[in-house]
Amino acid sequence: MSANLTALAYLIASVLFIMALRGLSSPESSRSGNVYGMIGMAIAVITTVINPEVVSYTWILTAMVIGGAIGAIIARRIAMTDMPQLVAAFHSLVGLAAVLVAAAAFYNPAAYGIADADGVLKLASRIEMGIGVVVGAITFSGSIIAFGKLQGIVTGNPIVFPGQHAVNALMGAVIVLLVVLFAIGPESEWFWGMTLLAFVLGFLLIIPIGGADMPVIVSMLNSYSGWAAAGIGFTLENTALIITGALVGSSGAILSYIMCKAMNRSFISVLLGGFGGDTAVATTRSDKPVKSGSADDAAFIMKNASSVIIVPGYGMAVAQAQHSIREMGDLLKGHGVKVTYAIHPVAGRMPGHMNVLLAEANVSYDEVFELEEINSDFSNTDVAFVIGANDVTNPAAHEPGSPIAGMPILDVDRARTCLFVKRSLSPGYAGIDNELFYADNTMMLFADAKKMVEDIVKAL
Repeated sequence: MSANLTALAYLIASVLFIMALRGLSSPESSRSGNVYGMIGMAIAVITTVINPEVVSYTWILTAMVIGGAIGAIIARRIAMTDMPQLVAAFHSLVGLAAVLVAAAAFYNPAAYGIADADGVLKLASRIEMGIGVVVGAITFSGSIIAFGKLQGIVTGNPIVFPGQHAVNALMGAVIVLLVVLFAIGPESEWFWGMTLLAFVLGFLLIIPIGGADMPVIVSMLNSYSGWAAAGIGFTLENTALIITGALVGSSGAILSYIMCKAMNRSFISVLLGGFGGDTAVATTRSDKPVKSGSADDAAFIMKNASSVIIVPGYGMAVAQAQHSIREMGDLLKGHGVKVTYAIHPVAGRMPGHMNVLLAEANVSYDEVFELEEINSDFSNTDVAFVIGANDVTNPAAHEPGSPIAGMPILDVDRARTCLFVKRSLSPGYAGIDNELFYADNTMMLFADAKKMVEDIVKAL
């Protein structure tokens, strides 16, 4: 392809990527958004592959077949509840790819057209490569830790040690120094020094992040992977890679900021792995009495209600109770009950986790509302049915001095009756007791989420 045709194809792909982001902003248009993204990526890949400078199609096609087969198998087998750790794993591959491409370009700059007349890596390319490889290495190792926490391989509790922030700051300063040295003189010692330190820093940045902050971390790693791709795009002088990386990086950063506000977290603290953040909170438990009930009690209360708001959380995802919830909602609607669903921005372990699960269970999009849209409705609702959510419904967020003070929550405590499905009275990831458990208008339903909902369905 000529340079003009290549530029035009990349422009079309970039427009399709922007349309994909626009489509993915809403559940109703998410399918078309995915299609736009796939078409755009197909155009970008084909345009790159038919470049006359390609040395061996055998290697490229072999890699595409192997990678495509692995991706197809994973996509068909992965459970929706495991989607967060799959996303984290894919982010790690983007970071690793950035490091490997940078290494290839570093050792053979002439082949990538980024060498000067003396065959030495250009200054601009050295700066871009240094930034790209550092961000890519941090993305890779950080995503591995995020995957381990989400999968349960690594504890979801924050792992801290004395002087952790100082160590991270020192390593960050050394990495910056190595990037500068690499820009001055492209020596292999500087290249691999900053790469290895960035790998280690990625581990140290994510290790102290608790499970409750995983939605923000997954979003932030998504942003990192975009910036890593954009950095390598500059190195390779590939406009499609630059634009794609910038779109992913900026949209991920914006989403992370929005989610930090939803959790009352410092965006800078999360960005720097808790640098300057609060210390872990000791787990507490109240000795107050609670009112517990059965599936029959819950079915009777909801069948005689005029409106029910269902609030799903990570417990629903773990129990895979979304299909049972949809069945329960359909039965209630058959009894003339108005049923809606309330989604907190950080419910689950990744952005949109609950929306995806409810969509998988064929819950109508027009019944699902975000916090800002539905929070004022709780005071006029007969029943709030909370299944597997904890911190996002904890009234302690309204109390000054609480570890979650200022965090926007779903005001389920304002409903006439709150039915709370939970295995026990154990605190959530924030490590504090939920006063909602002991409220006069709360009935605890102690059981596995799926088993309880199935029993309610039977009773209905």
